[in-house]
Amino acid sequence: MTLGVRLGVDGRELRPGVRTGIRRYVTEVLRAASRAGWPCVVYGDGSTVVDETLPGVATRVLAGRLTQVWDQVRLPRALREDGATVFLSPYYKGPLAAPCPVVLTIHDLFFIGYPGRRRRLHDATLIRLARLYARRAAAIVTDSEHSRREIAARLGIDPARVTVIPVALGPEFRAPAPPAPGRDGIASSYILYVGNFRPHKNLPRLLAAYAALPAALRAAHALVLAGGDRAGRPLLEARARELGVADRVVFAGLVADRDLPGLYAGATVAVLPSLEEGFGLPALEAMACGTPVVVSNRGALPELVADAGLVADAARPEEIAGALARVLADGGLRAELRRRGLARASLYTADRTAGRVLELLARVAGSPR
Repeated sequence: MTLGVRLGVDGRELRPGVRTGIRRYVTEVLRAASRAGWPCVVYGDGSTVVDETLPGVATRVLAGRLTQVWDQVRLPRALREDGATVFLSPYYKGPLAAPCPVVLTIHDLFFIGYPGRRRRLHDATLIRLARLYARRAAAIVTDSEHSRREIAARLGIDPARVTVIPVALGPEFRAPAPPAPGRDGIASSYILYVGNFRPHKNLPRLLAAYAALPAALRAAHALVLAGGDRAGRPLLEARARELGVADRVVFAGLVADRDLPGLYAGATVAVLPSLEEGFGLPALEAMACGTPVVVSNRGALPELVADAGLVADAARPEEIAGALARVLADGGLRAELRRRGLARASLYTADRTAGRVLELLARVAGSPR
């Protein structure tokens, strides 16, 4: 146990049905804090749900619908009342007048100048706020060297103040993974995408890449898009019809956490064709389950995958198709990528990820660990 550390955590991402890298990050930090014997208070709203089996982790619900009031008034007051010695935010923002040191987590800068979104005044305001939050923070955590460079350049932060700590890989992602329960419409052999359907995920080009595969490969392997993004689905369904592949594209919807490892393990190949990624957790989860991966050449994906997967140009569907075709047609390549992927994923242990977050928090709180 680390004496003197009482951790506060913003837990608003811990809501039913939410499956994001931020939620994974918060979950694994809480697991690590509980194992270390740290008393920890998770601050949330009415929809926050925390794993009740974690010893030492308590939940406190703060009222208020206005985000700024929650962040800057109710949260600092609660931290003071609870005697927190350090506060972890899984976002770029935090309380400016906190009674304890604040550690921010900036996974990426999508909240500023998101591709295809033209809100200059809004983005200018956000970047000024982000710079203020970053200057006031005791430390900043990010997921990758790519994000570290972006944060330093765009927020004017000394790179030395930004610590790269990858998102923790959950223990349930392993090989062999338990078999996934039967899901309607999913063929016995499939290409798998996991994530939301927002524009930066580049799914229209993935559909074009799938349509460009030889007919025999499409007949043998369906394309499964797993994600609960209902707003983005109609456009993708329309694009699949335009390309003539609608009968081979399966929209699996939101997949429960307990079913996801089996869904990865059952795929012939997993693909993440994003135009930008601060980390790329689905690629790591797939590798940990023994599934070969194809990723784009953008953001942190080449850094994450290294030589354990194939990398294709995100802007060229024919190149994505070529990489997928190589994996689908070559059993020897699949075996080699499986071996490399498992080795790569084994580097992302709890000690290397969530454990390092705790080390940073303890240092910031002024307590030796």
